[in-house]
Parts: sequence; structure tokens; C-alpha cells
Amino acid sequence: MNKKRILIVAGEASGDLHGAQLVREMKSEEPGLHFYGVGGGKLKAAGVDLWANVADMAVVGLTEVLPKLRMILGVMKRLKKSMRSLKPDLVILIDYPDFNLPLARSAKKNGIPVLYYISPQIWAWRKGRIQTIRRVVDRMAVILPFEEAIYRQAGVDAFFVGHPLLDVVRPNTSRSETLSRLGLQENVPTVALLPGSRKGEVNRLLPNMLKAAQILKENIKSIQFLLPVADTLDMEWISGLIAKENSPEVKLIQGATYDAVAAADVAVVVSGTATLETALLGTPLIVIYSVSSLTYIIGRMLISVEHIGLVNIVAGKTVAPELIQHEANPNRIAAEVLSILNDSGRRKAVQEELSLLREKLGQPGAARRVAQMALTLMQKQRH
Repeated sequence: MNKKRILIVAGEASGDLHGAQLVREMKSEEPGLHFYGVGGGKLKAAGVDLWANVADMAVVGLTEVLPKLRMILGVMKRLKKSMRSLKPDLVILIDYPDFNLPLARSAKKNGIPVLYYISPQIWAWRKGRIQTIRRVVDRMAVILPFEEAIYRQAGVDAFFVGHPLLDVVRPNTSRSETLSRLGLQENVPTVALLPGSRKGEVNRLLPNMLKAAQILKENIKSIQFLLPVADTLDMEWISGLIAKENSPEVKLIQGATYDAVAAADVAVVVSGTATLETALLGTPLIVIYSVSSLTYIIGRMLISVEHIGLVNIVAGKTVAPELIQHEANPNRIAAEVLSILNDSGRRKAVQEELSLLREKLGQPGAARRVAQMALTLMQKQRH
């Protein structure tokens, strides 16, 4: 009996996390499955044969992709060729639409079923892509509650499976244990800095975060800072960036992001999945976002949503302040952090909003539901 082969592609750190959960669920149902494709450390640990690493693929913005374009196109060419030579039984694509939709087209041409998990945000920009999705995707598993209706109205076979973060976002240690382990004090204001999982965005955002930390230190002498380092980044590289700035001490932590964020009184978070993770941990947050000027100008012409942070998009209102482009400067960041730290009533109100947000994200068990979907698609293909 031939071993069933699945091509899986996750181009970012969050996709690596959710993809690894899905792979484990599928293997528990059908242990003989073989996975190959693109991902990071978590997919590799789940047993996926990686042909390219997420750390090399992840970029933000239109102009930022250019230096990596040749490498990215080379990976795409190799994966498309594998559809003809290896004939996988299923293609699973996770977010990352500019790379994954061309792969979906190729899979369709080769008669391979396509499961898309974590959909492109067509409700925010480039809505025309939904027609491509309808043609080349066999089934769409969406993780935000309002997405199912949008896709179904366009004729896409879409299902809301709940948000996969509900299964993984929880601290492993108490606030006091985490702070003690980091050599930090328990009864002083603690700020978490989350500059992202990609080198480009960290280079852009971390210097302003550190300058804001200096302003905060001038206002609150006892304040302390911690920075959870994404698995896709190197601790020494981050330390080097911090050393260049005249900032207060920042404790670095890797492999325990949720412990660190849960231990903080407030977090400064780059826009993206990390805003939802922070929200699920109940930590009040400030969302920041900055890309190149050209990317921003083009984006503003294309984007059609009021908010940029996922935490606010799901809530349907401003729960976390958003500082975008020039507003993501040290003075504004520091002012928003101080506003939350100095106003216990506001902090409590934000925490109540964050607990309501959890209810909107569905029920735990997203990976299990998507695994069943994937296995069903493969079953149909066999008959």
C-alpha cells in the first residue's frame, strides 16, 4: 500500500504553529501519512520534511519582498514540479496567499484537491481574489466568525472551524513564577514588547519601542520590560539591536511567549496574529504597524476596513489603540502605555472586552475539525 503524501505550505510563524497542530491531528487519525513542504521549527518537529524554511520566506509589504523574490520563486517552482513528479494526495495551504494561490492553481491543473486553512483576508483588501479562490480551492477552513458567510456568498465551500489559538494560548506558569524566573520584580509595572517574527518588521519597529521604553523609564523609575523572541529570530541578533539603543534593560525570553505576555500589565504588539494571542491572555495592548512608505500608500488605496489590528476587527470596535506608520513613534507609544498603566478603570474595562472577544472566536478544537476535513477530501479523491 502506497504511503499517502501531503504537500503543506505555511509561510509565516503563525501558520507554522497552526500547521503543526493540524499535522499532529491528521497523523493521530492516519499514522502513515507523509508530509513535505514549507514551514518552520514547529512543522519540522511535527514530522514534516521541510523543503524551505518559514524564516527565509516571511516578508511584510510589497517593496520588502523584492530582495527575496528570486529565492521565493525558486521554492515555488520546485513545489509545482513536485505536484507532477510526486503527485501528492492533498495540498494544504495556510494563509500566505501571494505564494499559496499560484500553488493552488497548479494543484488544480494536476487534479490534486486543495484545502485552504486560514483564509486570505479578502474582506480587508484585494476582494477580487475570491473569484480565484472559488476556482482553485476545494474547501476553505476559516477561523474568523464573519468569514464563512462572505465566502459562501461567492460560491466557495467554506466552514468556520473556530480559532486555533483557543487551543494553545495559555500560560504554563503563574505571573510570579514567570517574573521570578526572569529575575524581575512582581509588584512593579511590567511592559511586554512584541516587535514581530520577521527581521524586517523588527528592524523597523523595535528601535521606536526601545526609545519609548526610555521615555517610560523616565516617568516610572521602577518599570521593567520583557521581550518574547519569536522562534524565527535569533536571540543574539535581537540583543545586538537592543545594545545599539540607549534603552533600559530588556529581559529576553524565548520559547515561553505566552508566559511572558500574561505576566505583563500592558503589551506593545505588532499588528498581526500576536494581537489576538495577547488578547486571549487578557493583557491590555497597544497595536503598532509600520511598513515602507510606498507599501503603505498602495495599501491605503486597497484596504477597506476601519481597523488594522485583528483584535479590533474581531471585536468590531477599538479595544486596543492603533498606532500606524508615523504615529508608531516613541512619544505616542509611551503615552498610550502610560494611559493604560495609570488608569486602573480603563485597564479593567479593556480586560472585560478581551474576555468577550474569546467568546466570538468559536470553540476549541479547530485543528481536529480541519484534520477531519482534510482526510475526507483525500477519501473523496481515492474514490
